[in-house]
Amino acid sequence: MSSHTFKELLQQRAFIRMWCARLFGTMGTQMLMVAIGWHMYDLTGSAWDLGLVGLYQFLPALLLTLVAGHVADRVHRGRIIAGCFFTQAAVALILIAATQGWGATASAHWASRELLLGLSVLLGVARAFQMPAQQSLMPMLVPPAMLPRAMAFSSGGNQAAVIVGPALGGVIFVAGASAVYASCAALFVTGSVLISLVRYKHTPPPREPVSMRTLLAGARFVWFHKALLGAVSLDLFAVLLGGAIALLPMFAKDILHVGPWGLGLLRSAPAAGAVLTAVVLTRWPLARRVGHTMLAAVALYGVCMMVFGLSTSFLLSLLALAVSGGADMVSVVVRQTLVQIETPDDMRGRVSAINSVFIGASNQLGEFESGATAALLGPVGSVVLGGVGTVLVAVAWLRLFPSLARRDSLTAPARES
Repeated sequence: MSSHTFKELLQQRAFIRMWCARLFGTMGTQMLMVAIGWHMYDLTGSAWDLGLVGLYQFLPALLLTLVAGHVADRVHRGRIIAGCFFTQAAVALILIAATQGWGATASAHWASRELLLGLSVLLGVARAFQMPAQQSLMPMLVPPAMLPRAMAFSSGGNQAAVIVGPALGGVIFVAGASAVYASCAALFVTGSVLISLVRYKHTPPPREPVSMRTLLAGARFVWFHKALLGAVSLDLFAVLLGGAIALLPMFAKDILHVGPWGLGLLRSAPAAGAVLTAVVLTRWPLARRVGHTMLAAVALYGVCMMVFGLSTSFLLSLLALAVSGGADMVSVVVRQTLVQIETPDDMRGRVSAINSVFIGASNQLGEFESGATAALLGPVGSVVLGGVGTVLVAVAWLRLFPSLARRDSLTAPARES
């Protein structure tokens, strides 16, 4: 594909507005997570409470999956995202008030452990509705032939925000927690305004009563379309086994002996590799043998984890993590594009909700798995064993999901019997 096609992508105004809105929203989310985590630890000094912040955000996404997917298929998706951004902005404003004591003296702070946990639940609810609406909106904004390129461009921007957001939040935190919360509120409001300007043809589906049948329609669709089932489950098992992020502090301190500055570089390396790969995939999208390419990328991810686990060289460890981020980006782009082009528009919200739960579960459970196996085998044994498991998953998926492995193109729906 020529560069002219990429220029055409940049001319898709609705897509660019959504891309910018997602960029602002992701940066706001990352900064808010840094601030809430630091704020909680400053209040309680408890690692357990830090874990609860993440858990309280994940549980609403799990419990509201079916409802959020149903809503995304019934309501204008841009308005859902805008509402979720406003909700997160409201959380930031509440935290400013709790920190600064609006309407009272500066000493009238009422930030507490309970408030932070309650607001974490609210953030989890907002994210539960935002993710399926956000994922299922993109195919409405670009022509089908541009979707793989748009997915790569969007994922690259998201990874860039993941890198910049925490760093920016840490710098702003020097001026106080309220400064970070104010910045987050500004980012969310900007994202909400941009997404509100996105226009696409929204045709409400025929009204039908809400029932378990309609709520479970997305799960049934994924189950009976084996290429989709293979794609969404691949991420769950690969990240569940191969994740090493939770153990990076142990590697930085005890194995690589690099301290906090090295830990920061280790955490940034996968995202840096992902951004570089996203740029390449945006310029030169995958055209053939995408199924085998995705499985090969997952296997490469596992190999990188084995190299990282065995490495005692800081530079080699950085390289292994960067390559793992690039391999993961290939898998993400192929998988997310397949999910969208294989799913009818009136089902995209519910299917995207199922996909979001698989992604969230893989990240949360992956951190737990890494910690549990590290307690038994040590950090090196945990990461190496997880890398081996990831390679075995990629090989197993060749056999278990042949329709996924044989997938050749990202532009034409697969035909299944």
